Amino acid sequence: MQVVFHTGAHGTDDERLIKCLLSNKEPFSQKGIAVPGPAQYRGLFKKVMSALDEVQTDPDPDAREVLLEAILDGEVADRVIFSDSNLYGTRWSAIGKGVFYPRAPQRLAYLQSIFAYDQLEVFMAIRNPASFVPNVLTALPEKGVAEALEGLDLGLLHWTRMVQSIRDAAPNVQLTIWCNEDTPLIWSQIIRDLAGLEHGTKIVGGFSLLSEIMSKEGMLRFRAYLAEHADLTEMQKRRVIAAFLDKYAVEDAVEEELDLPGWTHELVERLTEIYDEDVFSLQRIPGVQFIAP
Repeated sequence: MQVVFHTGAHGTDDERLIKCLLSNKEPFSQKGIAVPGPAQYRGLFKKVMSALDEVQTDPDPDAREVLLEAILDGEVADRVIFSDSNLYGTRWSAIGKGVFYPRAPQRLAYLQSIFAYDQLEVFMAIRNPASFVPNVLTALPEKGVAEALEGLDLGLLHWTRMVQSIRDAAPNVQLTIWCNEDTPLIWSQIIRDLAGLEHGTKIVGGFSLLSEIMSKEGMLRFRAYLAEHADLTEMQKRRVIAAFLDKYAVEDAVEEELDLPGWTHELVERLTEIYDEDVFSLQRIPGVQFIAP
C-alpha cells in the first residue's frame, strides 16, 4: 500500500488542503485512493506517537494492521492519504533546540517502522522564516515569545537541517517539499501528487485556493480566459495565474503583519535572503522531490 502523510508545516495551508482532498473523496475512492476524515486518525496517531516517545522503543508488529483497520473501517484502497500539521508536535513546538520541528526525524522513523512494508511518502510545505517564526510564536504569551527567541540564532534556522535530519533518520521515506509562497501557482499539482494522479487529471477544487486570494472579478476573468485557451500546458497556466494575481490579488489575503519584538524590515530582508539560499540547497538533497512553479 502507498501511505501518504501531509505534515504541514503550520501556518501554510490552514486545513485548505485536507478540505480539497475530502471534496474529491468519492472520485478518488473509485481510483483506489482513500481520504479518511481527520477525526478518524489524528487522535490515534497522536496517542501512538506520544506512547512511543514515552517508552522509546519500536512500535508493536501489529500496529499497522490495528491502525489501518480502525481508520479505513473496511474500505479497500491502494493509497491512503493523511493530513496532520501536528504530527511532529504542536505549533508551539515547531522551533526548538535551534532547529525547525526537532521531533520530526524521530517521529518519521516511527512511521517508517510502522509502515515498513508499505511505500511511505511525506509531503510538506516550507515557509520563509521571516513570516513562519512570527506565525508560530505570536499565539504564545509575551513571556513565552521572549523565552523562545532568547539565544536563538535566526540565521541558523534552515529547513535543510530539518530535511537532512529526516533523511538520516528515515531514509526510506519519500519526501516531497514545496514553498508555501508558491502554493497558489502549484495548488492543483500538489493535490494530484498527493493522490498519485497523472498531471492534467481533473480534480475538484483545483482553483479553490486561488479563489480565496483573488477578487471575484479576477476569478471570473481568469476562468473565462481558461475557457478560451483550453489547450494551455500546466506551465502556461501557472504563468497565467501569476499574471492574474499580479493584477487581481486581494491585498489583505496575500499580506501578513509581522508583529514580534525586534522584527525589523532589515531582519526580514536578511532572513529572506537566507531562505532563498536554503531553498536552493534543499533541492539538491538526494531523495527529495521539490515542486517548483
